[in-house]
This record gives sequence, C-alpha cells and structure tokens, in this order.
Amino acid sequence: MTLSSLERLIISALDQNKAENIVSLDLTGKSDVADRMIVASGTSNRHVASLADHLVDALKKLGFNPVPVEGQDGSEWVLVDAGDIIVHLFKPETRARYNLEKMWSVDSKPLEAAF
Repeated sequence: MTLSSLERLIISALDQNKAENIVSLDLTGKSDVADRMIVASGTSNRHVASLADHLVDALKKLGFNPVPVEGQDGSEWVLVDAGDIIVHLFKPETRARYNLEKMWSVDSKPLEAAF
C-alpha cells in the first residue's frame, strides 16, 4: 500500500466516524519515525476512544497487526501507529494545549554555534 493510499484510508475512516479538524502534516525529512502525521479531534473522551477503535479495526482489515495504540485509558490524547503514519487523536482543549501542528510545521533551520 502506498503512503498516499494509506493516508486517504485513515482520513476517510476518521471522517466517517465524525472526527473534527483533520489535518495531515508531511514529516518527510523532519522525522525518522514517520513520513506523515495526522491530527484530529473528537468531541469527548468517549468519541476519541471510539475514533481510535474504528481506526485500528480499519488498519487491521488491511493487514496491519498489531496496531500499537497509546493513551486509550484516559482518551484525552490517543496515538495510533500506522507505520509510516502516526495518528494523534485529541479532545479539542488537549489539542490546543499541545499544538502539534505548529510544532511540526515549523521549518527546520540549522543551529548556529553559541560561541
């Protein structure tokens, strides 16, 4: 499966389950962990947990097994690892607090020597 088709599947699964403010960030050259990051919001802890469950089910149907998931206990922030794509699911206030979109969209610049 290509990166773009996996991205479309994840976005579609989130959209079908009423995720809000779905954003995809290109991490190519910024991270060794993944090539894309998808960030979306759920309206409540229960909704965030449900989004994660549905996404894991969709990924398993594609042959991803296991699908690592972190944070489902509290469900304010759940991370789903889809290999080349990391998915962050938040409650809106938690998403605003961590603001991952801003952190990862900053252009990287070389550090200059301090002395």
